[in-house]
Amino acid sequence: MSTDEQWASGASRIDMTRPHPARRYDYWLGGKDNFQADREAAEAIAAVFPHIRTAARENRAFMQRAVSHLAAGTGIRQFLDIGTGLPTANNVHDVAQGIAPESRIVYVDNDPLVLTHARALLTSSEQGATAYIDADVRDPEKILRDPAVRETLDWSKPVALLLVAVLHFVEDAEDPYGIVRRLVDELPAGSYLVLSHATFDPLDPETIAAMNAVNEGIKPRFSPRTLAEVSRFFEGLDLLEPGIVSVSDWRPEGDGPRPSPAEATGYGAVAAVRR
Repeated sequence: MSTDEQWASGASRIDMTRPHPARRYDYWLGGKDNFQADREAAEAIAAVFPHIRTAARENRAFMQRAVSHLAAGTGIRQFLDIGTGLPTANNVHDVAQGIAPESRIVYVDNDPLVLTHARALLTSSEQGATAYIDADVRDPEKILRDPAVRETLDWSKPVALLLVAVLHFVEDAEDPYGIVRRLVDELPAGSYLVLSHATFDPLDPETIAAMNAVNEGIKPRFSPRTLAEVSRFFEGLDLLEPGIVSVSDWRPEGDGPRPSPAEATGYGAVAAVRR
């Protein structure tokens, strides 16, 4: 299927009547690529958890700091971003190629609206490259064998795998740990895993109950996890300092006040793959 045919297919699959996580996230970040159903669902969550916009911004900032560190501090030049979301300012290629223009990035998402906006993700420096594939994190084999993934990234060299705010939409029955293991097993030595994940750990029982009630019936199901559960994704990997922490506390920039864990409601970490 040609790229134009993929975009046309994506447009035909958009369901404006059902909220989607990528479009809801876009709304919290102040974007315009969302529909009434997305906005209503987003506002319902904000009504019971007023810090949701802060949480979305902090998660995004964590991704940008992690990519910046890997590009500037470790020499990583290849990035596989699964669960990309809708294009906004300072995407992975913006950050990485701003530091190292030769960086190569593959974006992966299964939201048809993201597919229709993929042209915004396919801009690149002349020295580097970007690609986008329409695929679901639940199907790692499809992702790993996609021609765009194999051709854009050199699998004899380190790759940074980004799973940012996506695994909390993968239920336990769908084997999220097996998915991460399969993806990490494909990475060459010297690669890195960048992962963030929603959590209810810092929240009070009343807020948790309200959040669960609002999310009831929305697909994909929202599955926040505890610190112990998130830690399992990093088994066998070498965590970079400061380890698994609130996304706001992962190598923050500046000395000003930061949102509390109860406001950011997400864990983030970066880990090295050793062979």
